[in-house]
Amino acid sequence: MSAPAPATVRGPIGAEPDGTGPDGANRALTPRLRTLARRRRPWIVIAGAVLLGALVLAFVQGVARPAGTPMSVENAAPGGARALAQVLAARGVEVVEVRSLEQAERAARGGATVLLHDAQGLLGRDGLADLARAADRLVVARPDFAALEVLAPGVRLAGAAGGALDDVGCDLPAAERAGGLSAGQGLLTVDDEAAASGFAGCFADDEAYAVVTGPAPGGAEVALVGSTAPFVNETVGEAGNAALVIGLLGTTDELAWYLPGPADADVAAAPTLQELIPGWVSPVLVLAALVVVSAGIQRGRRFGPLVVEDLPVHVPAGETGEGRARLYARSSARVRALDQLRIGTVRRLQDLLRLPRSAHVDVVVTAAAAAIGRDAASVRRLLVDDLPGGDRDLVSLARDLDDLERRVRAALRPDSPDASAPTGRRP
Repeated sequence: MSAPAPATVRGPIGAEPDGTGPDGANRALTPRLRTLARRRRPWIVIAGAVLLGALVLAFVQGVARPAGTPMSVENAAPGGARALAQVLAARGVEVVEVRSLEQAERAARGGATVLLHDAQGLLGRDGLADLARAADRLVVARPDFAALEVLAPGVRLAGAAGGALDDVGCDLPAAERAGGLSAGQGLLTVDDEAAASGFAGCFADDEAYAVVTGPAPGGAEVALVGSTAPFVNETVGEAGNAALVIGLLGTTDELAWYLPGPADADVAAAPTLQELIPGWVSPVLVLAALVVVSAGIQRGRRFGPLVVEDLPVHVPAGETGEGRARLYARSSARVRALDQLRIGTVRRLQDLLRLPRSAHVDVVVTAAAAAIGRDAASVRRLLVDDLPGGDRDLVSLARDLDDLERRVRAALRPDSPDASAPTGRRP
């Protein structure tokens, strides 16, 4: 009698190498979507939190940040100037928004009035001087220190007005028609040198003025308005704001609305990295480098010759089994856990039945069934075919595997009444 062809028992038991079960039906061994989602739950939670934070940040920025470009003639938001542009257009003034110094100078040479609002301070002193030489009439909304030094020497910033202003105090036609300005105006002071050169103020508030006019060193007539309140949609209709700015901007048929962009920044005048770094940074960096090197030398010095010492580590097999069982339980890998139990049972049955480790599982099933006098089909279902539908089924199958092994062991004892039964040993 020849022995059957050997085959190594490999898991999962009951699945052929091509992914089909013993009955020829296809078995899906790939984890299900629910299982994958449960395994990756922490990453899914982290991704959800990051996405929620990004949405909240975008919402907060959208609420806090004004819509559109401030003081733009295309911006209908409270901080824009679309209402004023439409009023000027209705009065026959062509309003053109420009974003470069070259375009502003070209429009100024064509006789247009130029409105300048440099909120970021991008336009350098040379650009301001060139614009003053090219323009005949220049209106500056909320000028900064550089604009005042170039266009109106002797005029200085003086804070904000405490409320509405109704004291015109000058003979400027636009100011006289306005009669008063709303609250929120910026103030400018005019020293004796500026006054001697022809600068005068309107709408006084404690020796400071909301509007200052005079000749710039480049020859242009300059009107300095200390705040953007008279121009923007939110407050242009209050008090005499609209009358003032229409009188200042509507004297010519064309208005160049100039909002400097990044291209107008004076790169040569920008501070270097060395100028931006405080003087104490370099000594601190040198000291930190010396500390790091000293710490490395101190920690890296040899404490003596290397000694090889055996450090035996003993991990009880029970702990390994419990740890693997916890991993299977955490991932709900019931089939994998059952496969491990079946592989262990088959190997122990091979030893009990004196079968080689290379024996096919069907040989083990036949021998075990013959040893205990049980139907081979039921033994095969226990060792190969049955799949757990839940934890209760897994526990039941594990109990049945242990019972099968005990019965085979008892049947093979010399004093067992079934000791004369076939054992599956080779002749």
